[in-house]
Amino acid sequence: MRALVLLGCLLASLLFSGQAEETEDANEEAPLRDRSHIEKTLMLNEDKPSDDYSAVLQRLRKIYHSSIKPLEQSYKYNELRQHEITDGEITSKPMVLFLGPWSVGKSTMINYLLGLENTRYQLYTGAEPTTSEFTVLMHGPKLKTIEGIVMAADSARSFSPLEKFGQNFLEKLIGIEVPHKLLERVTFVDTPGIIENRKQQERGYPFNDVCQWFIDRADLIFVVFDPTKLDVGLELEMLFRQLKGRESQIRIILNKADNLATQMLMRVYGALFWSLAPLINVTEPPRVYVSSFWPQEYKPDTHQELFLQEEISLLEDLNQVIENRLENKIAFIRQHAIRVRIHALLVDRYLQTYKDKMTFFSDGELVFKDIVEDPDKFYIFKTILAKTNVSKFDLPA
Repeated sequence: MRALVLLGCLLASLLFSGQAEETEDANEEAPLRDRSHIEKTLMLNEDKPSDDYSAVLQRLRKIYHSSIKPLEQSYKYNELRQHEITDGEITSKPMVLFLGPWSVGKSTMINYLLGLENTRYQLYTGAEPTTSEFTVLMHGPKLKTIEGIVMAADSARSFSPLEKFGQNFLEKLIGIEVPHKLLERVTFVDTPGIIENRKQQERGYPFNDVCQWFIDRADLIFVVFDPTKLDVGLELEMLFRQLKGRESQIRIILNKADNLATQMLMRVYGALFWSLAPLINVTEPPRVYVSSFWPQEYKPDTHQELFLQEEISLLEDLNQVIENRLENKIAFIRQHAIRVRIHALLVDRYLQTYKDKMTFFSDGELVFKDIVEDPDKFYIFKTILAKTNVSKFDLPA
């Protein structure tokens, strides 16, 4: 009996071994897609950013330190606000953030855009949830992996504020330096997939807060979906609440589109909009790209020309962010300066009103509470709006 069991195990082993070899051979022989349109659209053959670009960023850094940071410190801006700007953030490259449910193809898409498939640089991919870390892909002279605690300790990088999320998170943060032309101009961030299973959400660190940190600093946000995983649960709803106000940076990607027949693809496209409509409360919906972002050729009898054009449009979108990196950085610092100025004006006005209303017989705590709970009664905001270059839309709600 034992001999029969051993014989059965041996036959099963040989059978699965043969199937694995056939699958491996099939993968090796599978025709790969032409990548020339990626290099052309992203202009990867051009020289890296000039010294003028770096000089402007350094000038911007000096302006921040001389004109904005002193006001932050005087009015304790960073004690009340989450967003503290570092030197690394001012001089950093544009950041592209990949978000979405698990196993929708985020890591595969990054591998495809960078041409990392079948190289030692490639991100691990699979049908099961494979990415449990926040992975930052940066440019470097050679392949190098950097631990999260080292990244957070390096003030020259833009990731030092991540220390506030604790050691458990830093153990789930990884930096990878890759010698690639595209990474000279942009930084990619791969994220753990969103999991609706409550037990698997216990990650040991504030996942939503970390996502918000990256969302606030991303120049472009790709939210990736698989046609077979369109269910919108609580975690996905939370993600889109965090994306509120960043609609101009959001791009929705319906990946693996060549797996569906035409009629089914149209149904899935409509179902995606139906599911996301309650979560995106803007007049103009975000752009949706429908394609299949991996190195293999599109499947036969599918809309190959459409998928290619969609991919080129996405690459043009990405290239636009790269080309406008300096303008975007200046706009970012300007917006931050406006927020700091509004904060300073409000603090001044609240303090002045408190001093004006205080008398010898007044209860300071009651006066303070009255002013804070009903600022309109004391014309706080109306007084601020009388100042030069103050918009009511910049005031807190």
